[in-house]
Amino acid sequence: MKKIELHLHLEGAAPPAFIRGLAAEKHADLSGVFDEQGNYSYDGFDGFLRCYEAATCVLRTPQDFARLLAEVLERSAEQGVIYTELFVSPEFCGGADLSAWRDYLAAMTEVADKSRAHGIDSRAILTAIRHFGPDRARKTAICAAETAGDWVTGFGMGGAETVGRATDYAWSFDCAKEAGLGLTCHAGEWRGPDSIRDALSLGCTRIGHGVRATEDPALVRDLADKGVTLEVCPGSNVALGIYPAWSAHPIARLADAGVRVTVSTDDPPFFHTTLRHEYDRLADAFGWGDTEFAQINRWAAEAAFCDQATRDRLLKEFP
Repeated sequence: MKKIELHLHLEGAAPPAFIRGLAAEKHADLSGVFDEQGNYSYDGFDGFLRCYEAATCVLRTPQDFARLLAEVLERSAEQGVIYTELFVSPEFCGGADLSAWRDYLAAMTEVADKSRAHGIDSRAILTAIRHFGPDRARKTAICAAETAGDWVTGFGMGGAETVGRATDYAWSFDCAKEAGLGLTCHAGEWRGPDSIRDALSLGCTRIGHGVRATEDPALVRDLADKGVTLEVCPGSNVALGIYPAWSAHPIARLADAGVRVTVSTDDPPFFHTTLRHEYDRLADAFGWGDTEFAQINRWAAEAAFCDQATRDRLLKEFP
């Protein structure tokens, strides 16, 4: 089945072997990043963030990111993905300096254009890192606003949801909105319904994760009525212990309540998953088949931060 993915962190999708290879080239010490089997090694969400940022430190040049994007898009295509949106943080691309970011963007855009010709289209959602604070988020928002265009079509925020409130970052979201960018925000993963409401107050039409909306029936009805789309990553939620098992995940309950849900992998090598694996486990846990998967892909196409011609083309793939 062809697939659309809306919630994929570029750096978090880096295969361990790719990062180890870069580390060897740069003579970088990544002690503690990998376990004995060569997989990423971490304990809990805070440990995951530390491991993520440590692994990312070997991505130092525009060419490094171009190579990574080519690797990630190739692997996504192997999973049947025809369109993907990638969270990309200018913080890791020259410290969110606008001039440096333009160089990184040029290198990645070239790869994205070549990959489009080979069957996988992509867009970038420039992503502020919440636990770096509001001032640094402004730099990312400026990068996003100043380079909005064919590939950069969205702005979002990831990182530690437990730091501050999403409304502390209102300036950045307003800046991105004025530039015509689509807005999304990680919320309702490590905090409850109020975190989702904060994100919605910033003008977000999509929520990253959002699964804890189920703790507030009124919020679930509101999400359904307003057509807000949730970028759900079930394998990530189970791997990080938010839910004890796939059968306990609320994605099916949300869909049954009329909430637009999509399926993504988040940071697939960290969570030992692929998009095909996500679909297989959803089929096992909830009996989902072609009808349900076609529906979530239609919702993804309708929520994608892309031009109308691209949206129409994607919708034709899921009649």
